[in-house]
Amino acid sequence: MNRFLLVCFGGGLGSGARYAAALLGARWNATAFPYATLAVNIVGAFLISVVMGLTLRGEAISSEAKLFFATGILGGFTTFSSFSFETVTLAQRGQWAAAALYVTLSLLCGLGATALGMVLMR
Repeated sequence: MNRFLLVCFGGGLGSGARYAAALLGARWNATAFPYATLAVNIVGAFLISVVMGLTLRGEAISSEAKLFFATGILGGFTTFSSFSFETVTLAQRGQWAAAALYVTLSLLCGLGATALGMVLMR
């Protein structure tokens, strides 16, 4: 039960951080392009690789800390479901170039951020 609560608490923190990022993104960016979600996905991809890298390297990170950070906080923070919805919304608006750019940047930058995090943790 303790582990479950760690994931729930971490997920709440991650979701709150994602919401804060969306609010900041809306203030900073007046266009319909979902920059905040893109940034959250890239940062989340990097951070989850750092947390998992610490675990794989045998660093001082407990299984509870891994659950709290990777499954909880970062699971609540990253937003693949939002990414999917926003991509389809851009396409439905006829903004095909923006939708393609969003998918491409999300995929390439997310994978790149993950690879960078893994390299840094070696």
